[in-house]
Amino acid sequence: MPGWEGIWPVAPTPFLDSGEVDYDGMRRVLDCMVDQGSTGICILANFSEQFLLSDEERERLTRLSLEHVAGRLPVIVTISHFATPIAVARAQLAHDLGAAAVMMMAPYHGALLKGTAEQTFEQFRAVGQVGIPIMVQDAPLSGVDLPVPLLVRMAREIEAVKLFKIECPQAAAKLRALIAEGGDAIEAPMDGEEAITLLADLDAGATGSMTSASITDRIKPILTDWAAGRRDEATAGYARILPFVNHENRQCGFRAAKALMVEGGVIGSEFCRHPIAPLHPDTRRMAIDLARPLDPIVLRWGK
Repeated sequence: MPGWEGIWPVAPTPFLDSGEVDYDGMRRVLDCMVDQGSTGICILANFSEQFLLSDEERERLTRLSLEHVAGRLPVIVTISHFATPIAVARAQLAHDLGAAAVMMMAPYHGALLKGTAEQTFEQFRAVGQVGIPIMVQDAPLSGVDLPVPLLVRMAREIEAVKLFKIECPQAAAKLRALIAEGGDAIEAPMDGEEAITLLADLDAGATGSMTSASITDRIKPILTDWAAGRRDEATAGYARILPFVNHENRQCGFRAAKALMVEGGVIGSEFCRHPIAPLHPDTRRMAIDLARPLDPIVLRWGK
């Protein structure tokens, strides 16, 4: 099993200008992420536009990604679905193809159809029977409250539940409470949301981060410095990247990584499927302008 510390960026899903999935581009995305020095890679997450993909495309991308990475890095496959049998089937496919773990949100469908605490526990328990480590994604998108006692219960009673990506409001406070109450059962507390709260989350005990694939190589040293006790260096490093991270998180979302990858020759198009609008040219320009002084690998990988 891999160590879960470090940086686990989310792979964007590239499309052609026609709107079809760019499968060759996906291979280039994965190669770039390996070259960025990623600890591992997460696919089919919200920043992968998983909600804009068909089931057939999801399965093909799962197979392609695990076959192409070919053990160079561990891969986490996102499997969230409201229906427990579908989540279980997705977990089984990921397990059979050699994924390191799966990631899932609580069951939800829209604003009003949400799993209760017990239904959420039951879904995670069912997926846990597949025998692959599970990352709990505590994300605002689901609209489902995952209180610390529920997360601790899952960690203690479901052997597969090992990882916790906390990206709810006041994430640091929740991470601190989760670690304090869960103890050794909380194997891998992680930061999310493009590292917008990274320092606070590290201070609260996070041991890893799941960011976008934009500037992985510039965020990773912050984690390394913090883990080594070099807090001044970590803080200075975070100050350098924060203008870009803030712009990505607040203005661009998953479209930033695609813009940088097009700029750097990794992929040929930053197309997003309707109803997602393209970045405004000025917003895109600022993303590139803020990233360029950092000289990330993504901006020169394909040139």
